[in-house]
Amino acid sequence: MKIILLWNPMSTQKIYLQRWKIRFMKKEAKDLKESYIRQVHDQRGSQSMITDPVEIEIDLYFWDKRKRDRDNFHKIAIDSIAGIILEDDVLIKKATVIKHYDKENPRYEMKVKKV
Repeated sequence: MKIILLWNPMSTQKIYLQRWKIRFMKKEAKDLKESYIRQVHDQRGSQSMITDPVEIEIDLYFWDKRKRDRDNFHKIAIDSIAGIILEDDVLIKKATVIKHYDKENPRYEMKVKKV
């Protein structure tokens, strides 16, 4: 199954704030996650939820060529498919993240396949 999530990818470091010992998600990150969840629902179709181990390939399209660590950008996208496409994200046994650039159309493209 292939899922495409449109919007600028957001780093895990920019998703959360911490006050004292309480960690919470920023409004911008909540809006982004809600958008991703709507997009996943729209693309799911009649696909039943996957309950078996999977491999996932993520093509991460950035809007510019600034130096970024690709490992910090896919968490919110994976969280958005959990409970909709995957029963739980612990089912991901292998994840490959590939970095690309597309100024006009930043996005995630995720391919999920059973192991």
